[in-house]
Amino acid sequence: MRFCVLGGGSKGNATYVEAGETRLLIDAGFSGRELETRLDALGIDPAGLSAVLLSHEHGDHIRGAGVLSRRYHLPLYANRPTLQAAARNLGSPAAVHEFTTGATFTCGAIKVHPFAVSHDAAEPVGFLLQAGGLRLGHCTDLGMVSRLARHRLTGCHALVLECNHDPEMLATGPYTPALKQRVRSRHGHLANHEAAELLAELLHPGLSQVVLSHLSETNNTPELAAQAVQAAITATAQPPPQLTIACQQKGSNICQLTPNAK
Repeated sequence: MRFCVLGGGSKGNATYVEAGETRLLIDAGFSGRELETRLDALGIDPAGLSAVLLSHEHGDHIRGAGVLSRRYHLPLYANRPTLQAAARNLGSPAAVHEFTTGATFTCGAIKVHPFAVSHDAAEPVGFLLQAGGLRLGHCTDLGMVSRLARHRLTGCHALVLECNHDPEMLATGPYTPALKQRVRSRHGHLANHEAAELLAELLHPGLSQVVLSHLSETNNTPELAAQAVQAAITATAQPPPQLTIACQQKGSNICQLTPNAK
């Protein structure tokens, strides 16, 4: 299995995941052209994609999904509330597969388990993807870490986690009071220290790759996010995973996972 965050933030989110001949996008929040450009830069042919998984209906997660679906005849996978809320923006996709939150389904070589998360959307989900004995947890929009989310992310070999904002920057920044309240609410986004606390709980010898994503360009910096998470990692006795930060303009490199990962 290998994966790459193409970019993460309030202007667009997308992650590429590959196992065997199966090539998925988790979310497609950039324009169709921008997604093609970012995939091409990594040597990935958009025509070779198998499907797009949608976590929720916000524009920064679905903006290019309908375009890619029609252009490359790709099926979109989402739960019914997300499909209903996103219908206008998705247009007429080439194909749609409705999944049930909490029920595992198979997409090619990858088993996908969508699990409920706390965010201000119709029925938002995180994803646990499994292939070849490897587990990738993907969770980038959540205002709080529920017991369920913590359970689903436990034991993963790689994680893509939200590290959205620094509380002080948010408090003193330009957002309106209402928007600040939304971001820090239980249905908003994870602060750096909350992501760090979660990661500290999830550390185990088999976790080899962690990508921090969905950083706010206004209320965070890569340095602050890394500082918070590194402090949490250092405080544990577990061997540290490789840590990467994916930003809005530049995502992560391709991360390779192997069955021998410790």
